[in-house]
Amino acid sequence: MNNSKEARLAFYIPSLRGGGAERVTVNLLKGLAKMGLPIDLLLVKAVGPYQIDVPASVRVIDLQSTRVLASVPRLIRYLKTERPSVLVSAMVQSNIASLLARRLAGGSTKLVVVDHNTLSRASNQSVSRKESLMPLFARRVYPWADGIVAVSSGVADDLARVTRIKRDKIHVIYNPVVRDEMFVSASEEVSHPWLNVPEVPLIVAVGRLNRQKDFSTLLRAFAEVRKQRNARLLILGEGDERRILEALVKELAIDDCVSLPGFVANPFAYMNKVQLLVLSSAWEGFGNVLAEALSLGLPVVA
Repeated sequence: MNNSKEARLAFYIPSLRGGGAERVTVNLLKGLAKMGLPIDLLLVKAVGPYQIDVPASVRVIDLQSTRVLASVPRLIRYLKTERPSVLVSAMVQSNIASLLARRLAGGSTKLVVVDHNTLSRASNQSVSRKESLMPLFARRVYPWADGIVAVSSGVADDLARVTRIKRDKIHVIYNPVVRDEMFVSASEEVSHPWLNVPEVPLIVAVGRLNRQKDFSTLLRAFAEVRKQRNARLLILGEGDERRILEALVKELAIDDCVSLPGFVANPFAYMNKVQLLVLSSAWEGFGNVLAEALSLGLPVVA
């Protein structure tokens, strides 16, 4: 049982793999930890590069589950035992799981769910039957939430349509992405042979290698650019479309001027040393990299 006299705040997300929602959650943890609040971070599985960025004062609880739904029994046990004042969940699958867990656990914990993506687009574009059913599940359980947050007005409008929840019940809070430490990180040195070669413009794109980011379109567009002028392209990120993208690079005969170095912990240092950032996403909930790049003074094409 939690004997702390202070109200405890808890966050629940699948993991700390390299994604925008995960990084935003870590940013929130850092800000709240500075306020001296007791915080728990519950992870479906404690994996991912952002683990090292979690403040030392935050208690990390690994639910040791392979899937979000499988973590529900352990989440119920946590809610019954620790009884946090507020649980904040992020991303639709986690939101649905947390709402089910809180319903089964009972108690007085308030639950706030946060949507980082455009639910209708994400479900329509998914090749997974489970993902395509998320709007139906959300429509059923989202009314149980004590608070619903969307990271942009577009996400909020879409969520209201999908769930049939009144729009004024959904609160828009933009992602906390522009921070003082971002500018410090941007000044750090990074190593790549294409950096600091002013005679060849270098373009950067940042994001998971998945269907949403639509890097295939970016590669085809870049191949057209190369017909007109010399340039190079860095795509920073990792994901399940790596092999598809690498094959397309070879097919387009641009393998001498495209590099996919994988996930990088500090993309800001790259943004600070290139000439342009490109966002090719088919859809975005907020577009963290746009705000970050513009804050660093980097031109953007989206």
